[in-house]
Amino acid sequence: MVESQPSKLLVAGPIPVSRSRFEDPEGRKYAMAEPQFQVDRTTALYERPAMNIVDVATFTEVKKAIADVYAPGNVEKFLKSVGRSGMRVRDFEAVLKSGKLGVATASWYATLTNGDQGQIREFYLASAEKVELALRDKYFKVYAYY
Repeated sequence: MVESQPSKLLVAGPIPVSRSRFEDPEGRKYAMAEPQFQVDRTTALYERPAMNIVDVATFTEVKKAIADVYAPGNVEKFLKSVGRSGMRVRDFEAVLKSGKLGVATASWYATLTNGDQGQIREFYLASAEKVELALRDKYFKVYAYY
């Protein structure tokens, strides 16, 4: 029969530690457990990976069309139009197909790669969330999730 000892990691817990003796300025010695690594939680947040845009010209046109409808002078007219159609502003595909983002925008969007389309959808939804709260409250039904 072979005897085995438990791992030191299991004894110390999930974070590896080293036992060291430290001296304070007055010469007293202390035995302290010091973590071997520190987790920087500020850099542990999700960072979106950079993706290259395949069709820059078409991507720019679609992005410009979205930026135009969310411009401060146009956004209320856009939200009113979406509301009259009975759509929700977060339903990107329905808004796009209805022509609310421009007549040619849907055909341009269709020619983009999946990655470019994903970035456009993300830009559209981010733009919808940046609308000032007073307008979002005014067009509550357009922003509602139900």
